[in-house]
Amino acid sequence: MSGGVDSAVAAARAVEAGHEVVGVHLALSRMPGTLRTGSRGCCTVEDSMDAQRAANIMGIPYYVWDFSERFKLDVVDDFIAEYAAGRTPNPCMRCNEKIKFAALLEKAMALGFDAVCTGHYASILTDVDGNKQLHRAAAWAKDQSYVLGVLTADQINHSMFPLGATPTKAEVRKEAAERGFSVANKPDSYDICFIPDGDTKGWLGERVAPVTGDILDREGNTLGQHDGAVAFTVGQRKGLSIGTPAADGKPRFVLEVRPISNTVVVGPKEALAIKEIAGNKYTWAGLAPEHPEVEFACHVQIRAHADPVPAVAQVVSTTAVTGIDGTVELRIIPAEPLNGVAPGQTAVVYVGTRVLGQCTIDRTVSAVPVSTPEMIASASPVPVNA
Repeated sequence: MSGGVDSAVAAARAVEAGHEVVGVHLALSRMPGTLRTGSRGCCTVEDSMDAQRAANIMGIPYYVWDFSERFKLDVVDDFIAEYAAGRTPNPCMRCNEKIKFAALLEKAMALGFDAVCTGHYASILTDVDGNKQLHRAAAWAKDQSYVLGVLTADQINHSMFPLGATPTKAEVRKEAAERGFSVANKPDSYDICFIPDGDTKGWLGERVAPVTGDILDREGNTLGQHDGAVAFTVGQRKGLSIGTPAADGKPRFVLEVRPISNTVVVGPKEALAIKEIAGNKYTWAGLAPEHPEVEFACHVQIRAHADPVPAVAQVVSTTAVTGIDGTVELRIIPAEPLNGVAPGQTAVVYVGTRVLGQCTIDRTVSAVPVSTPEMIASASPVPVNA
């Protein structure tokens, strides 16, 4: 129970369905300044009190579990490390993967519970063979299946999403009001919860020492200098401070951040079009395809609120790319180029409404060739067990 309206209504529906329900709020930060400001952040003291009031109305036990150390190691420190490596991480994906459906579920199962129930807008359906599958919510505008793409088959088997079939958020708020929940009109949280003021650049600047480096064009020519590569993200236009205009007079955008050489590569907007993405840190949400090494049709989504794009995907050897024998990756080729994709982002693969799996993007290939062979990538992939 995050302290928001969705988890409160999800808990109430679970109670009415006849389950033995215990409300749990996760304490994820020990930092000062724990009172919420507007709708920024989550998991504050105020949120904890909101959750407890809802639990009291339902008459269910309520606990606060301190996962702050796990959250720091698995989410916050990972976020810093990924940016320092020139990648663009998604902390909500890591939180779902490492905290809500790993650490929390592990503790719940150890205490004898059967499932973790949350207020995510997603659905779990059962196929003809009795296998559970993760699907989009009924209302695509509110669908949150993307951030759940990291769930494994075992985690899906022990998860519940009572809001999956709810057509609108307005209906959830109406139900909350009818139940007497004070959070009925509480605004949704947004931004990164551990950066409540929304200043990601400033927050990172206090934790990653800036090192001056070169800003290059796609051919390797030096255009200027930066005061720290961590401050740049793929697709960024402002703040480049190059001075010299491009030959065609058009603005330039960040195409790549190279942490090893501490350089930032810029180029025309057209070069942000990506024709191929791949990642060797991939998982399947439920049963894996019977023959994932055979190219299959799918849709790919690269952001929580992005439109899915038709694509083909397959698991292939990465030996030719990495030079390391025995490594594999999930390679995805969209039917039309994707814009502004950065290594570190998550690509979630769908077949129809079903979430088939996901990968953390290790490398991207631009649809616009350059005069020298180039593959836009943040770092050489490392072998993992998929």
